[in-house]
Amino acid sequence: MKLTTKSFGVAVLLAGSAFGAFGAQAQEPAQNDGLNASLWYQTSVEYKTTALSVYAGAQRLLDAAIGDHDWTAALEQDGNYSAKPPAIILDVDETVLDNSAYQSWVVTANTSYSSKTWAAFVEDAISTPTPGALELTKAAADKGVEVFYVTNRKAAEEAATIKNLQEYGFPYADADHVMVRGEKEEWGSAKATRREAVAADFRVIMMFGDNFGDFTDDIDGTIDERLEVMDKYATYWGERWFMLPNPTYGSWESAAFGNDWKKSPEARRQDKLDALNSWGGPKE
Repeated sequence: MKLTTKSFGVAVLLAGSAFGAFGAQAQEPAQNDGLNASLWYQTSVEYKTTALSVYAGAQRLLDAAIGDHDWTAALEQDGNYSAKPPAIILDVDETVLDNSAYQSWVVTANTSYSSKTWAAFVEDAISTPTPGALELTKAAADKGVEVFYVTNRKAAEEAATIKNLQEYGFPYADADHVMVRGEKEEWGSAKATRREAVAADFRVIMMFGDNFGDFTDDIDGTIDERLEVMDKYATYWGERWFMLPNPTYGSWESAAFGNDWKKSPEARRQDKLDALNSWGGPKE
């Protein structure tokens, strides 16, 4: 085929455009790995029914837990607690309040969590109740059970958190029952000291969370070590301890890369890939 000067110029232009498009595509940052997790959390019937089932199961056990004065869910419960009034402890994020709007923003903006953007989100107080959480906490309060919210939101975020909880009518949503990280010097990110504070005056009959650390501080081991701790408290799950699903973030993720956030994103991702138990594929 004979190329005219004009057609050759067009061909070069098209080739250049294609190369430019390819180059732009090659340099485009990798998409956020949290897409499916956030989509599932925010839109699926499967998530909503799981959360509803967890809270409904706990609600059916309330009377038994209240009536059995030897019943406690807190490992920090000490001494003679049988005469203490009953209480429940719940985490806030992804346990009581659904923050999937923030996680979805992280995905669509192709960014990552930061304390600055998280603080701005908390201040907006737009989180919604996790399915079943409001019903469970109200049922407990109606039966004379005090409700404590033990959260790793920071002290500066307490007022907005209380506002958000009060907007939906969560019982005991006040400064005495919302226990945030850093509110007292000894209240760090590990929650045992706050559970101890509740257990000093109450018999803790149930605890709810979406992360292992909402139940025990023994969470920083390897994947296998965490499974051993889980098995150690096998009789607690579904009776005293109630776990909500959260595939978007948590200590389960960092366990895969040795809890070493100093590793590069690429190194952390490779460690997570290495942690998978994968099929070898079809035989040739």
